[in-house]
Amino acid sequence: MKLIQILKVAVIPVLTVFSFVSTSNTALADYLNSQGSGGNYRYELWSSDDNSGYYLKIWSSKASQNSDAHSTTRAFASSREALIYFDCNYAERSLPECPR
Repeated sequence: MKLIQILKVAVIPVLTVFSFVSTSNTALADYLNSQGSGGNYRYELWSSDDNSGYYLKIWSSKASQNSDAHSTTRAFASSREALIYFDCNYAERSLPECPR
């Protein structure tokens, strides 16, 4: 009987704390979706773990792989919206979606 009580008092709180720690690390994750380049720039497209927001990290094409991003954009609602932003503002492509 004492062994069961010890397990309840010791094991359950430890497992509870461990689950909270592992859950909080998972909730804060962002994911790299794609990489590309255009014009004099290259980008990485990142998303939140639930795909509710996307953002771009942008570098000069001459910058080293380990350098800090030249720019990190605001959040976009979709990956398409983020890539159109890159094409219009950095790759200098002439798309119908680009403001003139």
